[in-house]
This record gives sequence, C-alpha cells and structure tokens, in this order.
Amino acid sequence: MISVKHKLATLKRTEIIGPLIALLVITIFIAIVTPRFPTFGNIRNLILQVSLVSLTAIGSTMVIITGGIDLSPGSMIAILTMILATLIKFLHVPIFLAIVIVLFLGVVLGLYNGLLSSYFRIPSFITTLASLSIFRGVAFMFNNGAPISSVDPSLEMIFYGSFLGLPLVLYYIAFLYTMSHLMMKYTKFGWEIYSIGGNPSAARYSGIKVKRVTMLTFGYAGFVTACASILMAARLNSGSPNYGVGMELTAIASAVVGGASLSGGKGMIFATLIGALTMVVVQNGLNLHAVPTSIQRVVIGVIIMLAVFQDMWKGEISLFFSKLISGKSKQL
Repeated sequence: MISVKHKLATLKRTEIIGPLIALLVITIFIAIVTPRFPTFGNIRNLILQVSLVSLTAIGSTMVIITGGIDLSPGSMIAILTMILATLIKFLHVPIFLAIVIVLFLGVVLGLYNGLLSSYFRIPSFITTLASLSIFRGVAFMFNNGAPISSVDPSLEMIFYGSFLGLPLVLYYIAFLYTMSHLMMKYTKFGWEIYSIGGNPSAARYSGIKVKRVTMLTFGYAGFVTACASILMAARLNSGSPNYGVGMELTAIASAVVGGASLSGGKGMIFATLIGALTMVVVQNGLNLHAVPTSIQRVVIGVIIMLAVFQDMWKGEISLFFSKLISGKSKQL
C-alpha cells in the first residue's frame, strides 16, 4: 500500500500530469457539448492543425526555458513559405533541395534573433518583436505581395500521405519531438539550456558559454519553425505573406500551458505537445461553434494569463491546499 501511494505521489509531482489532466477535462467537455467534435473528419483536421502548432511550440519552449521569448515564428513561417514556393514554382529548384534550403534559412533566421539577443544584449522580446515586423515585411516583397498558389501537388503527398494507415505528418512530429526531448534531457546542450534559464550568472561562472548556447537555442527554434513552414506550404500547396498570423501566441501559450515557466529554467518538450493539443482542441471547439476570431484571441489571452498566474503563484496555491487538507485531517 505504501509503495502504491508513493508511486501516485511521484506521478502527481511530475510536470506532465497537470497539463494532461487539463487536456482530458477540456476534451471531454468539448466532446459533450459539441456533437461534431469526435467525428473522423474533425479528428483528422485536429491532426493537421496540431502539426503546425506543436512544431513551432518546440522552439518557443526551448527559448522560454533559457529565460527568453520568441515573437517571430508566425512571420518566419510567412517568409519561409514564400521562399519555398518561389524556389519550386518560379526557379524550378528540385523539391528536396528547396526543402534543405528552407531548413537552412530557418536556422539562419533563428541565429539572427539569437545573435542580437545574446551578443548584442538586446532583450529577446525587443529583438523578436522587431523580427516579427521585418520578416513579415520581407515576405510581402516576394511576388509583389501576392500568394503563390499551386506550387507542386507532390508536396502534399510527401508530407500528408499515409503509412501503415497513419498520416505521415504524425511520424514527422513524433521524430522531432523525440529528438528534441532526448537532446534536452540527455545532452550537454540541453543541460546548459536549463542552467542558463535557472541562473544565468551561475551558469556563466560554471563555465557555460551563455551567449553561444542562447544563440544556438534560437537557431534550433528557427529550424523547427522551418519544419512547420514546410508542412504549412505542403498542406495548402502555396506560400503566402499572410500565413502564420498569431502563430507565435499559440506557440507560447502551448509552452506555458504545458508547464514551461516564463521566468526560465523549467519546461518539458512532451508537456509542450500536450499544451499544443490543448490549445488546438480549444480553438477547434470554438470554430465548431462559429465563435468569431476576435473572441478566440481573447480566449487564448485568458488561457495564457491563467497559466502564468498558476506558474507564478503555484507555491502559495500548494501551501494553501496543504493547510486546507491538513486542517481537515485534524478535524477527522
């Protein structure tokens, strides 16, 4: 009996159980009030939606763990989809070479954010806020600001075909999440990211090259955002300077709902996936009820605020419930 209680207590202390319970409660509630939610077509739509949000959220989580913030993923998606579409449709670059180029450019854009935030000591909020505007503006310079449609039908087959009855996009998500999780948990680079977020000064005194690690973290965030850009271009068979609007907020919300602390030093990659699923389920439920986009943005903002409130006050909340439970125990 003691062993079972100990295991349950350990499970409750893990960072993943809270977000998982929240996801299950929200999913059950939406399924009850929305008959169209559990249908096969809608589940497939959920998979397509979460593929983009979840990949972008990986980078947002890693940057948040360092104590920074990245507001540029949405605009990065816009410019990278336009570059991919231009390379394939107008310059006739082979698809796989174009994909490699876009992945490389995603890393470059991420390193640009990291360079300004670390070596030039510009706060990441300001750096990525400026990048949000710059990247979107550059995206509008392609094709006179018009979307590029009908890029190549084979794009969709490469990324949204099926294997063993499952959409290929699920395999891509599983691979990137597993790779990112293993990197964060078992490599020196991952340990350095957590150390920087926990205490930058202590990390510096312990020999960690804080500026370089921070810049590389932004570079990796750019890489996963480039992956999301390719998936979006493949899904819609097009590139557009209007793609990715608001994606950065959803990615940040996914990370925070997944338990990442905006003060840095805390977060789990797989918990972020749960956070992304939660955000997508909420948005999908609102869409099925024809809730206006303006109200949806308010809901996302409220979710972020509640998640941050829980993170900042979790010590006091835990103490309150501990006293409440101990008080009841004494009465019994």
